[in-house]
Amino acid sequence: MLTAKQHELLLFIQRRLEESGISPSFEEMKEALDLKSKSGVHRLISALEERGFIRRLPNRARALEVLKQTEDSNSKQAAAANANDTVARVTTPPAAQPSPANDVIEIPLHGRIAAGTPIEALEGQATLPVPAALLGAGDHYALEVSGDSMVDAGILDGDFALVRRTDSARDGEIVVALVRNEEATLKYLRRENGKIRLDPANSAYDPQFYDPSEVIVQGKLAGLLRQYH
Repeated sequence: MLTAKQHELLLFIQRRLEESGISPSFEEMKEALDLKSKSGVHRLISALEERGFIRRLPNRARALEVLKQTEDSNSKQAAAANANDTVARVTTPPAAQPSPANDVIEIPLHGRIAAGTPIEALEGQATLPVPAALLGAGDHYALEVSGDSMVDAGILDGDFALVRRTDSARDGEIVVALVRNEEATLKYLRRENGKIRLDPANSAYDPQFYDPSEVIVQGKLAGLLRQYH
């Protein structure tokens, strides 16, 4: 059983997802339903979630997914037909909704990584909100860059390196390399004469050479976030 307001909100969310693939904001939902406060929207969202009509996508800000749709989703009159409880006829969605274009994903933030001399890669509980559009497929984490040895690649001290987890990389790719199971560094990876060469992108620094057994690839650079103060 859905109330008229719950039904109206479900229809509004459905239409917005069908039209743009973007979940409406709580402010937009408040205005569309002529509610006095956002707390009323929160109560309606929670009620729809409890009844299995929608779900909030994990680790994404303001992202909703419609699990069950009303058959009269295009009818504005059905949403406000009755101030009493309204029975919403439901069907399985005909197709998956497009992913909201404004998704923000929380990815793990694992401390600072040296772009100069290798330092220990810290594992922590912090997270970093990242626009989903910056990330492709796969599992990602972030590291704060420390140092200037990658400046010629556009990677500056204080940037956040967005890293896709992988244990392999091709020559010439920028990787997070764990050196001797202790220290991590962000460098170009190349193989030369049976050695692993980690190249900086700054002529003031020299390449670093290691035996293959001393280097483990922990990810490849997928993007950067920079804060401007």
